[in-house]
Amino acid sequence: MSQYVIPLKYRKMENLHIVFWLFKDIGWCMIWKPLGIMMIIPTLVISVVIAYRTRQLMSELCHNLAITFWISANSYWMISEFMGFDHITISGWFTYKHLALIPFLLGVLCLGFYYVIWQPRHPDEVETM
Repeated sequence: MSQYVIPLKYRKMENLHIVFWLFKDIGWCMIWKPLGIMMIIPTLVISVVIAYRTRQLMSELCHNLAITFWISANSYWMISEFMGFDHITISGWFTYKHLALIPFLLGVLCLGFYYVIWQPRHPDEVETM
């Protein structure tokens, strides 16, 4: 049985990432614009670093890229609400808030690629999920 071990320095970064992410969402929930917007950068940067560091395992890479896209979508959505353009119509029922669907769907595509294409073709690879 194979085992995936996360190095301590990576685990510390992942834990700090959660702290930044929570403060970003607290800022959004409480409409504390400076806090929410300020926390986008460390939250997003750490998610990119985590994805890069886990690139040798496809399972980890795809899931961490999906998280990066999720944070991007969430951050754009938050900014659109903070700046008051979330409700402005682009076309028909589609508003500027709905542009967050682009990174959300990119995250879904990453996971779809992994589960539908990559994993079935590599059944003997070390997996963590």
